[in-house]
Amino acid sequence: MRVLALDYGSARCGAAISDPSGTIVTPIEPVLRANTRAGLGRIAALVAEREVEAVVVGLPLSLAGHDTAQTSETRAFVERLRARLGQPVPVELFDERLTTRLAARDVSREASEDSRAAAHLLESWLARKARDSSERAR
Repeated sequence: MRVLALDYGSARCGAAISDPSGTIVTPIEPVLRANTRAGLGRIAALVAEREVEAVVVGLPLSLAGHDTAQTSETRAFVERLRARLGQPVPVELFDERLTTRLAARDVSREASEDSRAAAHLLESWLARKARDSSERAR
């Protein structure tokens, strides 16, 4: 299943995509002004072009795990994105704490820091999904 991860920001939204097997994660070009009509259209185009089956959006919680002003803005963005994409493509929120710090340290990749953060988010989400599947299989 190919998954698109978004590290939402009002100016720039980092983006990363998995391969169909969910093994390899690649940061891609960030989406500018993602919460605008053009930005949502660009994300919808990415979903169609890349045959994305699910979208994961980073949920920016405080280090203590509480909502912040950015959390509220991100939740509102996710509602607009869900409405734009419709039912066939689920949009899920996933805790993104520390992904930006990891991306800042990861200078080996040529992608933007926002998209590197989205890649770390997606790697964590895929690992969690694999772990959950393994536990259910027991």
